[in-house]
Amino acid sequence: MSQRTERRGIHVDQSDLLCKKGCGYYGNAAWQGLCSKCWREEYQRVRQKQIQDDWALAEKLQREEEAAYASTPQPHPGHASLGPFSKFEEKKTNEKTRKVTTVKKFFSPSSRTAPKKDSQEGRTPSPSLSRHASFETDQVSKDFMDFLKNLQKPGREIHKQSRAFIVNMLSKKDLSADELSECVQDFYQNMADRLMSHFKGSSESVEQVMDQVEKFIMTRLYKSVFCPETTDDEKKDLATQKRIRALHWVTIQMLCVSMDEEIPEVSENVVKAITDIIEMDSKRVPRDKLTCITSCSKQIFSAIRTTKNEPASADDFLPALIYIVLKANPPRLQSNIQYITRFCNPSRLMTGEDGYYFTNLCCAAAFIEKLDAQSLNLSPEEFERYMSGQASPRINSSDGEWPGAGTAQDVAATNPVLAQLNHNLELLSGLSSRQESVMEAAQSLQADLLAWPVAVQKEVFLPSDANNMDNDNLPPPLTPQVFAG
Repeated sequence: MSQRTERRGIHVDQSDLLCKKGCGYYGNAAWQGLCSKCWREEYQRVRQKQIQDDWALAEKLQREEEAAYASTPQPHPGHASLGPFSKFEEKKTNEKTRKVTTVKKFFSPSSRTAPKKDSQEGRTPSPSLSRHASFETDQVSKDFMDFLKNLQKPGREIHKQSRAFIVNMLSKKDLSADELSECVQDFYQNMADRLMSHFKGSSESVEQVMDQVEKFIMTRLYKSVFCPETTDDEKKDLATQKRIRALHWVTIQMLCVSMDEEIPEVSENVVKAITDIIEMDSKRVPRDKLTCITSCSKQIFSAIRTTKNEPASADDFLPALIYIVLKANPPRLQSNIQYITRFCNPSRLMTGEDGYYFTNLCCAAAFIEKLDAQSLNLSPEEFERYMSGQASPRINSSDGEWPGAGTAQDVAATNPVLAQLNHNLELLSGLSSRQESVMEAAQSLQADLLAWPVAVQKEVFLPSDANNMDNDNLPPPLTPQVFAG
């Protein structure tokens, strides 16, 4: 027991969850530890600097070209000396044109517009923006229209702008994930500013409308912006799933998780938490995915509180969340995290319980990627053997003990899964003994059945009449008589 209390648990200072710029909002590993507000400011600053650098380079190339052209004597018509200078001029012109075109293409709004044919197709009136819209998409559109009816004239304007934005986004096939995110976040910001002016500063009303706008927009855009081909999200998903499968041997004791799954209520909380984190992948709206994360986290807090008979702390929560992620191995975990990061209403990620739980999930995913022997209080040799499958930490072959715990029986007493496994093994062993007894009894019965006809035949056998000594005492047989008619 003393060995267990000396073990170092997983600890993350709460200040590490906040934005590195000290603004007080929650940070995110995908934003280099910054909150969404600071990240956008930093992103725009870097982008503006890149624009200035590219334009400065383009102007420099143009000046060099003009200086080279001015310093070169003008050849007479028909002279062969035109060849070298023409090549030099063509090279400089091409280089300048390429730089300028790159800048314009990257930052000019016109470059983000698809060809005219695609735009016309996108504007073709139809009952829905997608011919193969699912029932869920149609239901969301109906709910959005019903919600906007209460706003009357502003509602019609919100619907008009939202539909126009969706059409515009669906026509932009060549944008990167960061550019798509920037477009969505700009739309959120502009819409929120207008709503704030309309509702005269009522943040609660603005939040309700923005939730509906996000649901309507992201349900429509989900297929085109979730795990886009321009990113390596799918590659990260496969790497994370492979990593979690390789860590299947990690036990609840190694992570120092304050949950006793033998308690039925705690076991039920664990199952619900796993279900919630897996269900996250089936949701389309970032807010709905956050709701799954929040529900999972609340189940974890409930399990810890039931086990300890006291309120759970933040230090108890993160190891338990890591344990749940390892047990669940959620599908497309990295893609879902990136999707929420890119397209969720930023106010939800910066403050509140949704932002706190999401930040912890990001920490849990990062911890799993970097998990090593020291994190689990194991030696490097043990960790490598477990990872390679050469050994299992369930029971040590040398002393019959679990790493950092008591005997195998003690661990089985605290682990309902292992206890059930041992119980099933005992039942199988008892069934085997009973089967052997039944087989022996069946064989004995078969032998008795084979011997029974012989015994019966011996008991009922009678000697022949010729050998019967009592035949002389019998009367003579009757003689048939014939009477004359």
